[in-house]
Amino acid sequence: MVSFEYVLKDREGIHARPAGVIVKTAKEFESDITIENKGKKVNCKGIFAVMSLAAKCGEKVIISAEGNDEKEAVEALSSAFEKNL
Repeated sequence: MVSFEYVLKDREGIHARPAGVIVKTAKEFESDITIENKGKKVNCKGIFAVMSLAAKCGEKVIISAEGNDEKEAVEALSSAFEKNL
């Protein structure tokens, strides 16, 4: 398993547009990918699950991937977070 932490910088947190980018990026990989905020962990491949976290600006999220392409998945998602959140 590979993971990284990210502190949200977007003043609106994870809203529809960045959630869509996260899901689209996660679906490119076969690994199981989760995102966690305040103790709640959800599947990164579901838009409603990601938005249900209601993660706000300044909060820390933890993204984890487990599977054959976990390293590539974490690298791609890290880049997506930097560009969109």
